[in-house]
Amino acid sequence: MTGTTQTIEPSGTPAGPEPLLTMHGIVKEFPGVRALDGIDLQVVAGEVHCLLGQNGAGKSTLIKTLAGAHQPDAGRIRWQGREVRLPRPQAALDLGIATIYQELDLVDGLSVAENIYLGHERTRWGLTARTDTHTSAARLLRRLGHPEMSPAKEVGRLSSAGKQIVSMARALSHDARLIVMDEPSAVLDQEEVGRLFGVIRDLADQGIALVYISHRLEEIRRIGDRITVLKDGRTVATGLDAASTPTSEVIRLMTGRSLDYVFPDRGAVADDAEPVLEVENLSRPGEFEEVTFSVRTGEIVGLAGLVGSGRSEILETVHGARKPGTGTVRVGGRTLRPGRVGAAMAAGIGFCPEERKSQALILPDPVYRNVTLASLARFTRHGFLDSGAERRAAVQHTAGLDIRPAGVLRAVKTLSGGNQQKVVLARWLLRGCRVLLLDEPTRGVDVGARTEIYALIRDLAAQGIAVVVVSSEIEEVIGLSDRVLVVSDGRLVHESPADEIDEHRVLDLVMEGEAA
Repeated sequence: MTGTTQTIEPSGTPAGPEPLLTMHGIVKEFPGVRALDGIDLQVVAGEVHCLLGQNGAGKSTLIKTLAGAHQPDAGRIRWQGREVRLPRPQAALDLGIATIYQELDLVDGLSVAENIYLGHERTRWGLTARTDTHTSAARLLRRLGHPEMSPAKEVGRLSSAGKQIVSMARALSHDARLIVMDEPSAVLDQEEVGRLFGVIRDLADQGIALVYISHRLEEIRRIGDRITVLKDGRTVATGLDAASTPTSEVIRLMTGRSLDYVFPDRGAVADDAEPVLEVENLSRPGEFEEVTFSVRTGEIVGLAGLVGSGRSEILETVHGARKPGTGTVRVGGRTLRPGRVGAAMAAGIGFCPEERKSQALILPDPVYRNVTLASLARFTRHGFLDSGAERRAAVQHTAGLDIRPAGVLRAVKTLSGGNQQKVVLARWLLRGCRVLLLDEPTRGVDVGARTEIYALIRDLAAQGIAVVVVSSEIEEVIGLSDRVLVVSDGRLVHESPADEIDEHRVLDLVMEGEAA
């Protein structure tokens, strides 16, 4: 399939009208890498066009080229029927092409209105026209269906969903005709995603085109009109109807092989297996209350619930990053000092946080240093780090993880999300942890790498590690876990074997807990 493009006429789009955007034969090379190898993309006004592909397929490079951040080495870009050049980001904005990146570039200390007009402030006689700015910002927020959001509110006090709305308002403030959204749902819960989709559909109804990038394939059928699939820097399919194209076909196009979106077989946890991790009556006022559970050797326990239910806070407290108000955490029968990460690590608790890039990795540093980060004392000789020993240990503990591209000297920032997650897992393999806490282990990870990570987590459990998994995707929690705990409004409201509960039952329990 690679190198062959399937083209299908847009569903419901009359033949003949000039597309809003046409990118044809786009090539972009970096030293030693051809990131884009003749990409084709066509977007019409008023559609939600989903751009799919595994990490490394070329999506980020393509949208940066469209945004004017990269210059193509070959190919043509046509906008509203005429060929254009985008030598800088401002040129794209001037045409009405706005890009909202996954890492939102908002300034927390500024107000909503100030962020919306940042860089193109509304002024009078050389001074910021505050009243005009707030009035215009309020008009944009009403257009997005959020009249309740105050233009004067500090952005740092908004939820992730609120920040997405501010970014969309900023795009509209440039009179955008096309908005590119990169993984906009990655940090949102299901209710927030639903509201975001309502806003996106309203914009499409107003004639605005949207390019929507997501690793969550279940979202594509809900929000998309057409699909373009990239693989290895090439367009392998374009114009696919989002409503009728089977997910299995999309996965095949993305990966180049048939791939069932399934989880590895559950292991057999011995009935007499001793609990490794015991959490008893753990509470933090305002976050969660009286949380009690245990995890046995070789068992995977999943915490299911909505964003904000207290799931992540429970993991962080178990790891010592937050100090509990009451309760105890024991590993192997030994009670840990509360609120001490060092004590948790010494007892054998490893933690992979939700925000890999900001909380788990030193992005400019090489892979080997990120692997050894939790075990540096082991490699210290007379006050100096033995980098050779670090590299050898990193090679040994990444050998079976299939990290691509291979090589422990490579800067970790050059790896895809799935491979970065493998580096964090390798860190705890080296440390020899007994308990592994995983918060959103597949966030921002493509479908092929997800399957690899699921298998890796199951392998770790098979080696006797007790695993706790938090995920916003209920299907993932159920499919990966041996036992599921449902968290609602800071409380554990249900516990059952994973094969005795389904997604609908989890949602019912969550809603019942929220209403209680």
